This record gives sequence, structure tokens and C-alpha cells, in this order.
Amino acid sequence: MKLPVIRHFQKNHSEEALEHTIEVLESFSEHRSATETDLDVIGELITNLCGAIEVKQMIADGQSERDAANAFAKKVLGSIDQ
Repeated sequence: MKLPVIRHFQKNHSEEALEHTIEVLESFSEHRSATETDLDVIGELITNLCGAIEVKQMIADGQSERDAANAFAKKVLGSIDQ
């Protein structure tokens, strides 16, 4: 997870575009020629894209951009610690 990447995606793309990109990456990851390295990169991208969608939703619910991004980062880091 890279917060600057999440912020970039969140600011520059619609939720629909982000969701479509996730679908494309998931489809690619299912192809038999996808290597472990490809899957690692795709996983990182999907994580960032999903984060951007979640941050967008938090902002739409009234949080500031900074608070939404920080809340998402804490949520992810908290789930890793468990």
C-alpha cells in the first residue's frame, strides 16, 4: 500500500474507472501466463485502487481528504498487526 499512489488515483479517476481497472487486473491475474512477479505487482495495484475507492467514499461521507487517507492507512496497518 502506497498512500501517495492512493491519493493520486483518488484525485484523478472516477470510482467507475477505478472499479473497471480492478476488473481488468483481476482478469489478467487469472491468465495462465501470469508469473509470480506479475501477481505481486497486480496485488499491489489492486490494493492501491481499492484504497482509492474507499478513500473516495470516506470523502463523500464528509471526511477531509487528509483524514480519510489517514483513516484508511490506520485501518490497513491495524489489520496487518492482527
